[in-house]
Amino acid sequence: MTRIRTDILISGGGVAGLTAAAGFASAGYDVICVDPAPPVTSAEAEGADLRSTAFLQPSIPVLQAAGLWDRLAPHAAPLQVMRIIDAGGAVEEPRIVKDFDASDISDQPFGWNLPNWLLRREMVAHLATLPNVDFRPGTATRSVLTRESEAVISLTDGSRVSARLLIGADGRNSPVREALGIGARVMRYGQKALAFTVTHEVPHRNVSTEIHRSGGPFTLVPLPDRDGQPASAIVWMETGAEAQRLQALPAPAFEAAMNARSCGILGLLRLASRRTLWPIISQIAERMTGERTALMAEAAHVMPPIGAQGLNMSLADLAALLDLARPETLGEPAMLEAYHRRRHLEVQARIMGIDALNRASMLGDPVWRDLRATMLNAMYSLAPVRKTLMKAGLGLR
Repeated sequence: MTRIRTDILISGGGVAGLTAAAGFASAGYDVICVDPAPPVTSAEAEGADLRSTAFLQPSIPVLQAAGLWDRLAPHAAPLQVMRIIDAGGAVEEPRIVKDFDASDISDQPFGWNLPNWLLRREMVAHLATLPNVDFRPGTATRSVLTRESEAVISLTDGSRVSARLLIGADGRNSPVREALGIGARVMRYGQKALAFTVTHEVPHRNVSTEIHRSGGPFTLVPLPDRDGQPASAIVWMETGAEAQRLQALPAPAFEAAMNARSCGILGLLRLASRRTLWPIISQIAERMTGERTALMAEAAHVMPPIGAQGLNMSLADLAALLDLARPETLGEPAMLEAYHRRRHLEVQARIMGIDALNRASMLGDPVWRDLRATMLNAMYSLAPVRKTLMKAGLGLR
């Protein structure tokens, strides 16, 4: 069997893996990217990922270096204000509303939001223009053998690839991580998230809103207008049983439930897509590297969708890898050890912070809900604390 040689093989063709392929190709490396499922690039297609991704400020240079941002920017909705609402009183209505405005710390929005299916469409189209990328949708990693000088990867299309660096970007159940025998710590919450899009009466004015009551946050993230109407992506986190009940409701009953949960802040919401259900966990790999291998994105870390941290952490992984990569030392132990040291402690700290925020958002007991509201009020009222929290959320020093 002929062995294909390349600089980098990326196992995983989600948004993180596609960005990594574009990033390393733009840096001059030969890249093969594989994924077992062809990317779904239309919102109406079966299996479309109806979630959205907010790219925070530090992620934009990564996308620019990969040659992707010019394609994505025209489709993006800016996120100027992060609004936190506590609706934990006796009735479902706002009792505390706090706006964290990006203008307090920057002349740029916090970030820009795009639908995940559209990201895949634009990223796949960009990879097709790069001569040093071989993207193989419908092909999976079958086995991995690492040596001091290379990683040898057998693929389900029958080919064998010799790579100087193997990047596992293949999800929370990463075959690459398992092949290397790297364990992962998992924290479960008994939650699931409903993801869908809506149109609404009141313009969002580039405000992303998290509404806290119990079960988890109800988050509305701005999207570009849809058929002339304001539109938002919603992630509604609830206990697993309640999320499944909500997903099974007829559309009119579901719309009534989501309008009650939204506290009417954007007027009447109308469902504009099907509803998808996602499990909520936190997970972190014991190590982010193995011989000739780096783990990134959900192969390395998973966290609840709070504060737009997930994919931005993945792009921080990619930024570190690109910064450390040198043609003469690609995939060697010193590079990989430096990557692990740079990222693992930061990832641990951020996961623990999001874990605490998620557990606070789930609180249903009135006493604990009142304490949550008091803490929100106190943190917002102190300008230095408020600005520090905003910078920390962006990953800025």
